[in-house]
Amino acid sequence: MFSEIISGAMISGSLIIAIGAQNLFVLKQGLLKNHIFFVSAICFVCDFILMTIGVLGIGSFISSNPLITSILAILGALFLIWYGFCAFRSALQGTSSMQVASEDPQNNDLIKVVLSTLAVTLLNPHVYLDTVVIVGGIAGTLTNEQKLSFLIGAVCVSFIWFFGIGYGARLLTPLFKQKRMWIILDGLVGLVMFYIAYRLVLYVII
Repeated sequence: MFSEIISGAMISGSLIIAIGAQNLFVLKQGLLKNHIFFVSAICFVCDFILMTIGVLGIGSFISSNPLITSILAILGALFLIWYGFCAFRSALQGTSSMQVASEDPQNNDLIKVVLSTLAVTLLNPHVYLDTVVIVGGIAGTLTNEQKLSFLIGAVCVSFIWFFGIGYGARLLTPLFKQKRMWIILDGLVGLVMFYIAYRLVLYVII
């Protein structure tokens, strides 16, 4: 049982910790103190649901249906291009650096933040690949009891990671009071978004 928990934690951690659109989004919201509890909670709950689907074997329908995955890829690419454009615009205007200096921790409307979090999480097909296909595929070799332990390990890492970078980002607030650091972060976000969008377009074409 313990070995399956560790295995689930290691697999989940290796997939989640890699720099990507979702992690950069959570980091930025943590720095801006924009409803970070809801941002972290949404990312965790989505991971929990998708990992559970994958471990139970229900996700095989999604991964084996080219039409569904292509639609998800197209929607994801469009969203990431738009988000990347916004990130570059923010870098040029320096708007993020002004927001982080605000005394009000709730800079953005909650509904807008929730919808943005759902979009950056669920419109990225890589999320389904990691949580449903890879995690679910590895769990498919286990017994039902082992699957539960594996799932516990996987979702625990997800919880620790998203709440960790969300609230831990505040430790970097003094550093990000410098406008230059926000330009670098926003530029990095834009590049990552465009790169992932490019990969999604290739996925649909090829």
